[in-house]
Amino acid sequence: MPEQLSFREVLRIHAVRRLWLAQLVSIFGDFLAIFAVFSVVTFQLHGTPTQVSMILVAYLLPLAVLSPLAGVFVDKWSVKRTMIGSDLLRGALVLTLLFVRDLNSIYAVFFCLSAVSSFFVPAQSVAVRTLAPANGLMAVNALMSQAIQGMQIVSPAIAGVLVQAFGANSCFLLDSGTFFFSAGMVYTVAIRREAAPAGTARTVLASLRQGFGFVFSNAAVSFVILSMTAGMFAVRCFGALLSVYVRDVLAAGTALFGILNSLIGVGMIAGSQCLRPLAQRLSGQRLVVGGLGGMGLAVFVTALFGSVRGAAAGMLGLGFCAALVMIPANTVLQQETPPALLGRVSSSLMSLLAMSQVIAMFIAGPVAQKAGIRNLYFASAAVLVAIGCIGLIKLRTASAPAEEAAAAD
Repeated sequence: MPEQLSFREVLRIHAVRRLWLAQLVSIFGDFLAIFAVFSVVTFQLHGTPTQVSMILVAYLLPLAVLSPLAGVFVDKWSVKRTMIGSDLLRGALVLTLLFVRDLNSIYAVFFCLSAVSSFFVPAQSVAVRTLAPANGLMAVNALMSQAIQGMQIVSPAIAGVLVQAFGANSCFLLDSGTFFFSAGMVYTVAIRREAAPAGTARTVLASLRQGFGFVFSNAAVSFVILSMTAGMFAVRCFGALLSVYVRDVLAAGTALFGILNSLIGVGMIAGSQCLRPLAQRLSGQRLVVGGLGGMGLAVFVTALFGSVRGAAAGMLGLGFCAALVMIPANTVLQQETPPALLGRVSSSLMSLLAMSQVIAMFIAGPVAQKAGIRNLYFASAAVLVAIGCIGLIKLRTASAPAEEAAAAD
């Protein structure tokens, strides 16, 4: 197994550094805008819990439905132009939030933002695969994940100050500017994608079939995608009602809720820092199943103790183990998928993850209301641990013939 590159080594690559900086600034703006929108709907429009949750549903639905089709075009179009065009469109769409203050318009803007993002996200995955060496993919994906988690920690506090001092529109203006900045950074990067091989599907329907055919025929890719989808469902059942858990079980308020969310980000940053030595000894698939099992234990600890300390430990553990799932899973997809199919495969994963979250949000509330939120959390923990155990058994079964053949030689 080749030695994995460090963060410092991959950041020495000019194109990777610029792509990472674009991601860092853009994600910061996104969190500002999301915080501002929730503030507007909650405190200015006095939205009900259902109306507030519909913001997330409006954003997830296009990712679930449009992503597979978007992946077809990402595999055909110029990666660089797709990313720049997506950034410019999203920058313009965010500006419309300056002028709308009714729920339906806000839902429509988030729906359109998500539709455009369904093109950007797989294009970025292709760009990472193109720009980074094979033994640097884990480090680049970890850096991208750290950008998200780091901004998740610092952005709410900054957004709160901006909204209080200058109003929600200040966050929307900044977010729009970050998209234009990202487009400018991507413009300076040379992204030379491999030419599509002969026999590439020509029609949209044939391209979709080709992408799904690869996903279900490649054992490593299908294993990672199905594991992540099931795991995301269980995690969203847990996360969708974390605020209710804080209110009803921990008898606390928004301050603790914000701290617990930040601890998830801290845990993910810590987990990504530990990935390099772990990746030297364990395959990406084993890291995924181990991370899923660890996430289950973290949720179990949170539900078992029903205390602030237990919840804090659980959130740190959840974030740490989530890094062991998300980053290696993306790396496995980039390594195992032919470049001509990477857009479709990345989009398929994005679609399934979004769909599982939407389903989980509709299920979690009624189940928690009937069975109790702690029982829902115990069930989520059991699902995560079960997925990890099943995955480990499958990996051992798959590796047994190879080990026997090696022993025979």
